[in-house]
Amino acid sequence: LWLQSGGCGGCTMSLLCAEQPHALQQLSEAGFTWLWHPSLSELSNQAVIELLTAILHDQQKLDVLCVEGAILRGPNGTGAFHKLAGTQQSMWHWVQQLAAKAHYTLAIGTCAAFGGMSAAGNNPTDACGLQYDGHLNGGALGKDYRSLADLPVINVAGCPTHPAWVLDTLKLMAWQGITAADLDKLARPRFYTEHLVHHGCSRNEYYEYKASAEKPSDLGCMMEYMGCLGTQAHADCNLHTWNGQGSCTRAGYACINCTSPEFEEPGHSFLHTPNIAGIPIGLPTDMPKAWFVALASLSKAATPKRVKTNAVSDHIVIEPGNK
Repeated sequence: LWLQSGGCGGCTMSLLCAEQPHALQQLSEAGFTWLWHPSLSELSNQAVIELLTAILHDQQKLDVLCVEGAILRGPNGTGAFHKLAGTQQSMWHWVQQLAAKAHYTLAIGTCAAFGGMSAAGNNPTDACGLQYDGHLNGGALGKDYRSLADLPVINVAGCPTHPAWVLDTLKLMAWQGITAADLDKLARPRFYTEHLVHHGCSRNEYYEYKASAEKPSDLGCMMEYMGCLGTQAHADCNLHTWNGQGSCTRAGYACINCTSPEFEEPGHSFLHTPNIAGIPIGLPTDMPKAWFVALASLSKAATPKRVKTNAVSDHIVIEPGNK
């Protein structure tokens, strides 16, 4: 069962971009039957309400509840900003009731996981994730929520989330089940968050020499000036690329760490790297500041002319030489 709450629908759009084979075929081959998806199913409004009621009365089994989009708790804790069409009940109410019947509950995308873009700014709708409100454990279902599989909400985070992250999580459930050991400390599936976006980045040679892009379209590393958080972001975007070949950094856009809580509020422009005395505030994961400064100085001193020149160009100016 897939519900859409406060969000843009981008995670559904991403899911439909799954290739070879497409999403519906993959799920069918894994043994899944769709109960309902608001964008893909044909059930009438009344039929959907009857389906949800049947689940609540244990007349229909619910293996997996997927929620896309943040839960809107406003105004004043009523949830009335978002009521399920045809009912007088808030989506918050329905999600709470259905999550109690689900063997697994999945937050699809960072809005559903942590609040995401829906909770940005002064958050007038009081949006939050299913079990997190930003970095704080709790959210719409409370910190003590456990599904019938005795697991917290599984946070398939990303903005939007990668179609393979959703499909592989579901297929893992179908084929062998998911345990707490398969989740990281934020309850995200480890098969994609045990990597960094930095792994496999096509700009890694520039990173190694700290040959940095200075403006959009430059080929160099975007960490030093352009706000890239790929060395800190937990995701395999450059190993398991989008549509077989794409990622944010490959397209020339800085990684904004969209799988993490509160990525939407970095405190500065997404395309700007804050620094103190020329040292980026956001350093690579697990790297002490003193080491970074020493390595960066050595790397810059050893940068080949080819790398230094190409880093601030929008195309290859100097090709690699032959030995």
